[in-house]
Amino acid sequence: MTWSEYLCFNEHEKIARERVKIKTIITGATIVTMDEQNNVIPDGAIAFEDDRLTYVGAIPEELNQYDRVISAGGKVILPGLINTHGHAAMSLLRGFADDLPLKEWLETKMWPMEARFSNEHVKWGTYLAIVEMLKTGTTCFVDMYDHMDEVGQAVEISGIRGVLCRGAIGLGSQEEQKQKLEEAATFARNWHGAADGRITTMMAPHSPYTCPPAYIARFVDRAEALDLPIHIHMSETKREVEQNVRDYGQRPVAHLEQIGVFNRPTLVAHAVHVNDEEMDVLKNYDVKISHNPGSNLKLGSGIAPVSRMLQKGLDVSLGTDSAASNNNLDMFEEMRLAALIHKGAEQDPLAIPAQTALNMGTRIGAKTVFLSDSIGSLEPGKKADFIILDFEQSHLQPAFDVISHVVYAASGKDVRDVYIDGKQVVSHGVCLTVDEERVMYEANRVIREIM
Repeated sequence: MTWSEYLCFNEHEKIARERVKIKTIITGATIVTMDEQNNVIPDGAIAFEDDRLTYVGAIPEELNQYDRVISAGGKVILPGLINTHGHAAMSLLRGFADDLPLKEWLETKMWPMEARFSNEHVKWGTYLAIVEMLKTGTTCFVDMYDHMDEVGQAVEISGIRGVLCRGAIGLGSQEEQKQKLEEAATFARNWHGAADGRITTMMAPHSPYTCPPAYIARFVDRAEALDLPIHIHMSETKREVEQNVRDYGQRPVAHLEQIGVFNRPTLVAHAVHVNDEEMDVLKNYDVKISHNPGSNLKLGSGIAPVSRMLQKGLDVSLGTDSAASNNNLDMFEEMRLAALIHKGAEQDPLAIPAQTALNMGTRIGAKTVFLSDSIGSLEPGKKADFIILDFEQSHLQPAFDVISHVVYAASGKDVRDVYIDGKQVVSHGVCLTVDEERVMYEANRVIREIM
């Protein structure tokens, strides 16, 4: 389906839905609800109407009340996965610069290339990332980048859910700082609630090491005026923490607390190098954390003290970071890494159990992006965002423990179908809303032009 055909189809479907509300039920699957009790329903059913779930439970005796009945025997249904930190357009730089420490990777490789990105680069890089995410079961993602109108349009057309922010590095002139702040605020105001509510926004000063304190404070003021959360990188490397102490006499947590960042709802990315005292401060302000195990390992940044964070009651979710530092956007891999690396680092097989890792990729993910009322679990009244996995495969048998298999044995390649807002966006592994072949062609074309 071409994009023009999709847009036409989407408009006709919207009109049809306004005329007739279609009640759909999917039966026979194992339903992993990810509700507060972590209920799993064997041979269960899930029903939805428009964009909302209406039923989750055992297969009802009366199915004639539904307009469409879909059999899903041998399948597992999960809430859509939530990727809580990334830079989608950087998928164009996948494999461009590997095996380097963060500072060198950013300053000598990433930033010089990104400085040459145009709207077109961001457009196709974002579509490339969205196709990958949709096909591997991610239904909602956080994106911090530039040229964000292109990202918003890609989210709107593709059908994915996005929490978007114009990231701002404040190392330039006062005029450049002002321009970036205005762009960030304008984007956040214009796109919040767009795409039938699938887009929400945040304000995003890049980090304490790229933004002067006064500049971060201006972002806090705008976030307050717009009543929006803040998203920021923090304490990703030991070197970053040491630099913050040299520059400002404080570690990043105390530094951002003093500026007033945590007075707003805040999501910090990484938090690899935080101590107990800092975790207590983060907990006191209910700061949310995006743990990015794949990226942190590849860049040699370290291993965040996640089990300690969870013991203190912090909300810790999972993110991939960009495909330039990961090098994929498969959230199943992040869940598996989160469960495994902390067991090894702490020499404790109970450090992060499979259930906890799955919570981090779903229900806790929704909390950290401030959408827990609508996504993250399969419960009546919540959004119909869910994925269907094909469990009738050798590497997922025998099916002793579905949670174990999802975290330790499955991958994004096992995702068969994806629904967002009750609309099917992936069917039998094929993306329905975006022309994948064209996206791959255009992504390769635009990056070759500036290489």
